[in-house]
Amino acid sequence: MGFSLGPDSRERAVREDEHAVSRHWPGPRTVAIVNGKGGAGKTPATVLLSAVFAQYGGAGVLAWDNNQTRGTLGWRTETGAHDRTLLELLPQTQRLLGAQGQSADLAHFVHHQPQEKYDVLRSKPIRLAHENRLSPTDVDAIHAVAAKFYRLIIIDSGNDESDPMWLRMIDLADQIVVATTTRDDHAEAGALLLEALEDRDERSARLARESVVVVSQADPKASSADVSEVVAGYRSLAREVVDIPFDREMVDGHLRLRALAAPTQRAWLSAAAAVARGF
Repeated sequence: MGFSLGPDSRERAVREDEHAVSRHWPGPRTVAIVNGKGGAGKTPATVLLSAVFAQYGGAGVLAWDNNQTRGTLGWRTETGAHDRTLLELLPQTQRLLGAQGQSADLAHFVHHQPQEKYDVLRSKPIRLAHENRLSPTDVDAIHAVAAKFYRLIIIDSGNDESDPMWLRMIDLADQIVVATTTRDDHAEAGALLLEALEDRDERSARLARESVVVVSQADPKASSADVSEVVAGYRSLAREVVDIPFDREMVDGHLRLRALAAPTQRAWLSAAAAVARGF
């Protein structure tokens, strides 16, 4: 007939989200993934947001396990050609920050994810917490190296909001993402964390107000009403709230974006776009 139909609203939304996550910013950005309860989905959010940003925006994405007590980021991602962690990186930070430091040197310490094109900086969960203990100064040194060589740093945090290592992460973050499931204790812990940040200082309060909340349907028996109730509860606390459907590929084992069902991949793209809009 000589005419063509343009994209519908759903296609336009996908394109807009892809455009948002493919942008590069003037300078590095740091995102902290938080919730005071274990099992709330912090590690899946760290992995899958890293994968989305790397897929659409190219290389230069680091997922960092900033957890002193049994961090699981290394267990849910692929192992590189070594078993090194941030504990081995830390003594090398001054050299890496110097004029001779090169991005290729980081291959000795990070674990590249070959399919999804981002890097992982692991903690060492087989050690006891007191053996892994880092100071705020250590966090500063690791972050300085990450900011020198990566455009986006996504930090998987521990559960102790009073830990100086956790608090220093908040001081370095440009944005926070609250990860929660539809479980009442997870949702309540995330909301209480945002309220605590509101009272901490003005910068933390701004991070809380501008946060993104990711609500994962971890229980396959949870109803749409259960999900909607949690999402609605966060609307007044955060800038954007995104819900993630249940997906068996997220339950355990290595997490890979491409292994997820199409609706789940689309939901994580929406979550990443919500984060990108805050930069």
